[in-house]
Amino acid sequence: MLSLLKAYHNFLLLALFFLSFEANLPSSSSSPTHLCSQTEATALIQFKTSFSIDSVASSYCDDVAGTKSYAKTESWKEGTDCCSWDGVSCDEKKGQVIGLDLNCSRLYGTFSSNSTLFHLHHLRELNLAFNYFNHSKMPSKFGGFPNLVYLNLSSSFFGGQVPLEVSHLSKLVSLDLSWPENYYPDQPLVLDKDTFKRLVGNLTQVRGLFLDGVDMSSINPSALMNLSSSLRSLSLRLCGLRGKFPSEVLHHLPKLFSLDLSWNFDEPLDKVTFERLVGNQTELRDLSLDGINMSSVTPNALMKLNLSSSLRSLSLEDCDLRGDFPENVFQRPKLKSLKLGGNQNLNLPKLNHSSSNLQVLGLSEMSISTGLLDSISSLQSLKDLILYDASFLGGGGFPLSIMNLSSLEVLNADGAQFSGGLSTVLPDSIGNLVSLQYLSLSGCSMTGSIPISLGNLSQLRVLELSFNQFRGQIPSSLTNLRKLTYLDLGYNQLEGRIPDEVNAFPNLIFLRLSSNLLNGTLPSWLFTASSSLRYIDLSHNQFSGPIPSSISQQLNLVYLRLSYNNLSGVVEYEMFSKLQNLTILDLSYNRDLSLINSNPSSADYTLPNLRYLGLASCKVTEFPPFLKASKGLESLDLSNNRIQGKIPKWMWDVGKDSLTYLNLSHNSLTQVEHLPWTGIEALDLSSNVIHGDLPIPPYGTSVFFISNNSLSGEISSLICNVTSLENLDLSHNNLSGVVPHCLGDLSSSLLMLNLGVNKLYGIIPPIFAEYCRLSFLNLNGNQLEGPLPRSIHNCRQLQVLDLGNNKINGTFPHWLGSLPNLQALVLKSNRFHGSIIGTRSDRSFSNIQIFDLSSNHFSGPLPVRYIQNFKAMINLTKDEIAASYMGTLNFSYSGSYSYSYYSIEISIKGQEMELLKIFTMLTTIDLSNNKFQGEIPMVIGKLNSLKGLNLSHNNLSGCIPSSIGDLVSLEWLDLSSNKLVGKIPQSLVDLTSLSVLNLSKNQLHGQIPQGKQFNTFGNDSYEGNMGLCGFPVSKGCSNNNETPPSNLPRGNDGSNSNITFGWKEVSIGNGCGLVFGLAVGYVVFQTGKPKWFVTLVEDMQHKRRKKPKIGNRSGGRRRI
Repeated sequence: MLSLLKAYHNFLLLALFFLSFEANLPSSSSSPTHLCSQTEATALIQFKTSFSIDSVASSYCDDVAGTKSYAKTESWKEGTDCCSWDGVSCDEKKGQVIGLDLNCSRLYGTFSSNSTLFHLHHLRELNLAFNYFNHSKMPSKFGGFPNLVYLNLSSSFFGGQVPLEVSHLSKLVSLDLSWPENYYPDQPLVLDKDTFKRLVGNLTQVRGLFLDGVDMSSINPSALMNLSSSLRSLSLRLCGLRGKFPSEVLHHLPKLFSLDLSWNFDEPLDKVTFERLVGNQTELRDLSLDGINMSSVTPNALMKLNLSSSLRSLSLEDCDLRGDFPENVFQRPKLKSLKLGGNQNLNLPKLNHSSSNLQVLGLSEMSISTGLLDSISSLQSLKDLILYDASFLGGGGFPLSIMNLSSLEVLNADGAQFSGGLSTVLPDSIGNLVSLQYLSLSGCSMTGSIPISLGNLSQLRVLELSFNQFRGQIPSSLTNLRKLTYLDLGYNQLEGRIPDEVNAFPNLIFLRLSSNLLNGTLPSWLFTASSSLRYIDLSHNQFSGPIPSSISQQLNLVYLRLSYNNLSGVVEYEMFSKLQNLTILDLSYNRDLSLINSNPSSADYTLPNLRYLGLASCKVTEFPPFLKASKGLESLDLSNNRIQGKIPKWMWDVGKDSLTYLNLSHNSLTQVEHLPWTGIEALDLSSNVIHGDLPIPPYGTSVFFISNNSLSGEISSLICNVTSLENLDLSHNNLSGVVPHCLGDLSSSLLMLNLGVNKLYGIIPPIFAEYCRLSFLNLNGNQLEGPLPRSIHNCRQLQVLDLGNNKINGTFPHWLGSLPNLQALVLKSNRFHGSIIGTRSDRSFSNIQIFDLSSNHFSGPLPVRYIQNFKAMINLTKDEIAASYMGTLNFSYSGSYSYSYYSIEISIKGQEMELLKIFTMLTTIDLSNNKFQGEIPMVIGKLNSLKGLNLSHNNLSGCIPSSIGDLVSLEWLDLSSNKLVGKIPQSLVDLTSLSVLNLSKNQLHGQIPQGKQFNTFGNDSYEGNMGLCGFPVSKGCSNNNETPPSNLPRGNDGSNSNITFGWKEVSIGNGCGLVFGLAVGYVVFQTGKPKWFVTLVEDMQHKRRKKPKIGNRSGGRRRI
């Protein structure tokens, strides 16, 4: 598995280097002639104690590289010979420490600039790779080892500048500051041009230079020509080098046999430069130029290279190569690895070379013909086949020709389209690939059952089948895979129980079965002292029963997610007290699970390595005391619990600099004294009983929710200092005063602003600047007055505007129609007046789905010009709007994303509702309680995706247009309290989704239509129409009933009666309707009129993050 050992490729290359000078190094022995000096032993002990041991620090070794990490420093004991300590090598004659190998040693902590490591003056080899030094500044004293020949700080989380003093290491043969592919850090080391110049000038003996992922953006590529001519291996992958490719660089490096310059240079590499680059490199064995634009280099140029028989590995992925790739490249006798993925305009020949020695073939993101695929089966030496995101032409399902590759060890086809994007079945013959060690088919639209034959793959170590549609049970045959270390079946439709065999998966490290339909109790083998499991994700299933107490014995556990299940019982905090390596713990949303601290006096245990804790809806009554030492906590969710009072002061130090996400919503907190978390990005304190002034979040906050509390006083202008705010929700409080003008300073950052249901007064200030980014604005339910500021027109991304229930006046703001993304407009219950003529533009309100102007003083005819522009209410299909909710993606942290949903207050089926989530299939028009006159336009019948239409309590006249019968999605219709005449159109009978109908208090006559939904409506739907007859009214029909009465009674005011009628919702066929069925969640009645607060049912769509290379795992997604 060449690709799985990528991280150690550099080290293996250097083996040849050290053979040449190994004889010059004094040999080390476990029983040296001289014991190590007390000074060096003390220095090592002090170095050991400066770090904690955390398995996460070396997780790459365990999870990706396949090398088991362990704490080497645990063998270091005072009073013993340090030359016998693990990782320590000594000079046999003098007892001096000359080698220190702490690679993959789980060291965690800040690396001091005065570390006692620098007291080891005789060091020749130093390896600190794959530890976690917390982005510490790389100390300059690394340059103080005069005899050092080997320095490896790869993947050790140093940050800042590479110190100039490193250039003093003139005897260095190998320098490695690199990062593994796809694991580059957010805060890389920086190598500036002056340091690099000194480095290449002094390191004249260097043979291996590995700087992958180091920021070298300030260095001119021409500086590479000054590298030592002794260099054998050069790797500068993704270093930020800019400008033009240095064509002459390799002429100065005649001994180079390994070169990686991938993902650098922003200027294309032309044909001439490419030929100069490698034209005379007869020693070059490994060449990687991924991500460099080579669109002008013809593939045939590869054949002109004087690479002789030495070429062993060639990688040209994502180079925009075009044309026909030369077939005879595959004939090179020593070529073992060829990666051409991402070159979508490159044509590959059929591979008719059964004698080829090719072991690795990468064709990711390419279109693969049936002929090419069949020819690949002739490559009998092939071990790694990389086909992720590839498209297979012909659409014949999973390619059976792959089954002929008897030597195949790695098959990565994540995201591949085997049947043109349609579902396909994984054939039973997959079990014939008995040499497979790595099988990844994530996101391939697989359906059917997981083949039982997978149990034949006895060598398999990694099995990744997530993000498919596999059904049925997990086959018990998988327990035959004794070597399996990584199993991911998440995000499928698997059901039944987990195989419950005591000795199942003895070497399993990673298990993800999340987002399936699995049930039953948790199997005992998951949680035992002998279990090798470190990562367990069983979230979003239907597991029941208690969490086994044996979990307390699983000391190596790092990651545990059991959220969104039906687990029950009482869990004591002490159960987790021994899990000192635990970094992620999520037990949220198990309805019958309770977490308690039964013995507070003895709760002195802590979880110092915890990064994420989710205990939402776990009946928690206090802040968990084991958090007291969790200084590196990044995410904490204690929402929907029973926590009362204040945030305890000891919590102020928990994650003070690291916490990015804190959710304490839906508790009973009464006061917020201090918000000390300087790194917080998302803070949710909504739905508590917090009183007093508005607390100001830390300045780096992006999301701040504190709605549904008892805050009072004015909105402090200090909130405007939090310039990073994207989502701000202060709704449902008792805040008073005016809307702060300084909120205009946040126009460039705010995406969502909700100040609804407070006691704000005055005018809406013109705070919306030209660069306004708002997509949601809710000022509903205040006492705002005056005209609507035209500066709202600057918010070109606005999707939802809710200004209802205020005192805003003026004529209809027709200029809102040009907002291209506006989907919901609510101006209800204000003092708008005048007629709505509409503009001649056919784009005005073209994306509107919710249009509510009810309870104003509008007059004149209905706005026909606008109605005919409501294109978002025409011919919408479920596929187009795929059952989602309106909202905004806020930010990403720790590999995850947060999503905020928009809310709105409208009338649905006669009930005032605040939709906490706006279903994208909801389309309504509410023009009720105004003074509109004239007829209902026929054009309204074109809005065939309309769910609700309310034109009641106006002065509308004429007949009900028969075109309303074309509103096939209509669920409620209210035309009551108008002056409509004529018969009820028979076409309305065909509205099979209609569950609510009110035609009362008009001048309708004739027989009420019968059949389908009309058989379910009661008398209250028709009362006040004295000329109607037939079921359900008491008046029978006869010939005399066909003539309309001359004088029908009206309401008390003679026209627009506001008398409340009885609404009737029925459940028959589709009668309840889609929107209403999704809407009604929970009900809260307030004083005055009833108001339903509705939570729509959530159905999150989990999308796979692209896994570009083998070993690059993706995390799940976090929701706010």
